[in-house]
Amino acid sequence: MGAFPEATTVGPRPGPAPSPAPPRIGVLALQGSFALHAAVLRRLGIEAVEVRRAAALEGLDGLIIPGGESSTMLKFLLEEDLFDPLVAFQRDGGALYGTCAGAILMARTVENPAQKSLGVLDIEIQRNGYGRQLESHLGACPCSALGEPDLPLVMIRGPVISDTGPRVEVLAEWRGQPAFVREGKVLATTFHPELTDDTRIHAYFLELAAEAREATSRKSGGTISR
Repeated sequence: MGAFPEATTVGPRPGPAPSPAPPRIGVLALQGSFALHAAVLRRLGIEAVEVRRAAALEGLDGLIIPGGESSTMLKFLLEEDLFDPLVAFQRDGGALYGTCAGAILMARTVENPAQKSLGVLDIEIQRNGYGRQLESHLGACPCSALGEPDLPLVMIRGPVISDTGPRVEVLAEWRGQPAFVREGKVLATTFHPELTDDTRIHAYFLELAAEAREATSRKSGGTISR
């Protein structure tokens, strides 16, 4: 009799690798255009967490600080004991994106007039640098990081970034001044993309938040806790 062929064990074929979970994004919901940012994120498949207390930062990968009135938002941050937790969130690896008033709150230095700030982005910023409400305007500018077409700009009492630190990358300019900047996992715009149909900046921020989550996971050995 001939020898039996060697037995072989055939296991189940591996399926496609599971897609990574989307980043968890919060929107600071104390004042300003937080609902509009949440709506943009919804269009991108993300259900935002409205952040009004420090506990809501737990488990987030990124946070958007919306436009509004920076002095009023600062007052609420201090009253709700959110100021220091926001600084810690960025220090511990969380991604941040601030628009207009949010950019003012994140800046190293605020002028016109001077104002306390989180200091998580190495820029100097001038409040109402493009003028008061009557000088609000529309525009468009190129952004090589996002490609074509030009970014639509909605400037409402927009601040001017008058100085940037050595690690700050200027991604777009308007009237010769930085209008869209990045430092590590921190983004800021002096305009309001949430008032347009262009979702590219928010999608770009989601990529940074996903990178922030991966980096934090590696540091913590696979578990994420902020």
